[in-house]
Amino acid sequence: MRSWLPGLRARVNLKARLRHTWRYSPPTILSGGFLLLIAVGTALFATPFASHQGMTFWEALFTATASITVTGMSLVDPASELTLFGQLLVMVLFHLGGLGLMTFAVLTVMALGGRLGLKGQRVVREAMDQASPGDVMLLVRRVALLALCLEVSGAAVLATVWVPVMGWTEGLWMSFFHAASAFNNAGVSLLPDGLAPWAATPVITLVITGLFITGGLGFTVLTDLWRERRLSRLSLHSKLTLTGTLILAVGAWLLIMAFEWTNGTTLAAVDSGSRPWLAWFVAVVPRSAGFSVVDMSSLYAPSVLLVMFLIFIGGGSNSTASGIKVSTFMVVVLATRAFLTGRRRPTAFRRTVSLDSVFRAYTVVVLSMLMVMLGCFLLVILEPEMKPMDVLFEGFSAFGTAGLSRGITEDLSKPSQAILMVLMFAGRIGPLALAFSLARPRAVKLRYVEDQVQIG
Repeated sequence: MRSWLPGLRARVNLKARLRHTWRYSPPTILSGGFLLLIAVGTALFATPFASHQGMTFWEALFTATASITVTGMSLVDPASELTLFGQLLVMVLFHLGGLGLMTFAVLTVMALGGRLGLKGQRVVREAMDQASPGDVMLLVRRVALLALCLEVSGAAVLATVWVPVMGWTEGLWMSFFHAASAFNNAGVSLLPDGLAPWAATPVITLVITGLFITGGLGFTVLTDLWRERRLSRLSLHSKLTLTGTLILAVGAWLLIMAFEWTNGTTLAAVDSGSRPWLAWFVAVVPRSAGFSVVDMSSLYAPSVLLVMFLIFIGGGSNSTASGIKVSTFMVVVLATRAFLTGRRRPTAFRRTVSLDSVFRAYTVVVLSMLMVMLGCFLLVILEPEMKPMDVLFEGFSAFGTAGLSRGITEDLSKPSQAILMVLMFAGRIGPLALAFSLARPRAVKLRYVEDQVQIG
């Protein structure tokens, strides 16, 4: 009878520690959780079990940071240099970073048979960007079930192409890993040449892009679609995210085809029938997906600027993607339109956007721009011999956790690589944490006389 007492005590102590954790604010929990996972991931990657030749501490730190922040950048080739244990570790970390620490924390509490108190539900609800006081446990279950179903379904379709070519064992592993990497917007590939040889294959293109676009919509939108199942009954946030995603995807697709159709090193490297498929992949992959299907250093200048713009916007709120978020971009556009047309409040779909959302959207955009500009400014100073466009692209890609590169990541100095890691962390945590802190209203006890300031 005494043999199971230590296990029971450990479970009770773990429950107590989890309940104790909810005392902290969502930004503190998220930041601390990510830093802890980076430390654990670094220690595990540094072991001889994670790679064939062994990693240095710096390579292990960079790999752990890129994995947990779902950034496809790497100083080592995951396909050839990582062991099966290392590849599994990468997949575990990008699941934790993509689906969210709060999701796994709640699942842990549920697995232990515990329940969240009111404070714990409030923290999780804020972390998952849920304004309504709904059932947090039900939401987390839906998120976990939805992610599992989409990853398994995507892997099953990919297996129909890769199993006949690679065999059952390797084909199934490649299918599930890439489905999980796509849905979590991690952008990590285990194929020797990445997805480039398969980018013009319709089945591969549709499944991979469908998974990372779906994961990038955000769990709020996905659960809203699950619950309502009618576009007309969706929330304003869901409608703005879906509309913005469609406009950005189709617009970028048409522009990439226009810019790169005659580029012999990108679209023109394949036949004309395959170019639209390749252009579609190139157009939607910057939205934090990270899979590289063409040489980014070969893109024409207009395409490079377009890709950087898409990286900065990113995906949806509370999603596996990063960036300033599509809904933030849409609110800024609506607020600008309202000002130019003489309206006092921005409106869309017969709804008025709250002033609190407008203030938060502009704040997230400004602070994100400041973080990116500061990081890129330091990178340009530290790398005077490299082309400024390459360095700027690297900084934007790190902040947007897009993982795309113009081939200079390994050639950067360690201080520059450290800046990239900070940008990855800030891009995955910063805007979200700032939105959490701004979401808490504070009572204003003093009002000043209103005055005018000349603008523009």
